[in-house]
Amino acid sequence: MTWHKIAESEKELFQNNQSIIEIEVAGKSICIGKHQEQLRACISKCPHAGGNLVEGQIDALGNIVCPLHRYKFSLENGRNISGEGYFLKTFPIESRNNGVFIALEEKKGLFGY
Repeated sequence: MTWHKIAESEKELFQNNQSIIEIEVAGKSICIGKHQEQLRACISKCPHAGGNLVEGQIDALGNIVCPLHRYKFSLENGRNISGEGYFLKTFPIESRNNGVFIALEEKKGLFGY
């Protein structure tokens, strides 16, 4: 995993009382959600039908809800909690003294290195 600095602070990321934003990191489009002062990160497209999750919402339990078919995913572990069996890719994210960082897996070459 490689940690990427995405902002100097959470305030830089979330403006106008947003609860979900979309950013690009290392060529990947990623959604960052904030619920009860906790940051969570996931891939930006719904694994069911490709809905843009930034256009969805975060429910009262902290799940991200796809705007297309209302599928719900835990931002903590990516599990589909509405029963359809899909899995949402999530990423570690940390707010540190020197900024906000997200960890992404490095692409490995053909031979695994």
